Amino acid sequence: MTIATSPMPWALPDENATTALAAQLAGLVCGQPPLSLPAGGRIHLRGELGAGKTSLARAFLRAAGVAGRIKSPSYALLESYNVSSLHFYHFDFYRFSDAHEWRDAGFDELLADQAVVLIEWPEQAGTRLPPPDLDIFLEYAGDGRCAWLRACSEKGQLWLQHLTPSPHLPHPPPCGAN
Repeated sequence: MTIATSPMPWALPDENATTALAAQLAGLVCGQPPLSLPAGGRIHLRGELGAGKTSLARAFLRAAGVAGRIKSPSYALLESYNVSSLHFYHFDFYRFSDAHEWRDAGFDELLADQAVVLIEWPEQAGTRLPPPDLDIFLEYAGDGRCAWLRACSEKGQLWLQHLTPSPHLPHPPPCGAN
């Protein structure tokens, strides 16, 4: 069931804030308390070049337990990882010129509900991708970034309801307030 909520702004004034958001999301997506939902889900990452999509994805994967080097899938299109029998697929569709390319590459078989799927540049696949659980749009905000998080499923709504600002960071102004 697809549900689209209004986007929730999340200020990311620095790398620590990005890492904190990624860690919270990773815990929720991987089925850790307080939700303890079945692990897995799809997150789409959107925004201009350099807006922080890959940085957020790397911090997410690191927080989920991926050890070693986490490469950008910009040229390979896909990097996959396995942590405690949970599969992680990090896609980058930036280089696609045709909306059919992701399916022609056989990637549709990897979009299982029991996997964690992060997709950068999902718009390059047109309307052919299944809806994400969470859609994140990143944009520049002064020296930092702003993330707009939009739930597109019941699972995504539960994730958003359980996100809390990091107590270790000063409370930044809301997104758009400069």
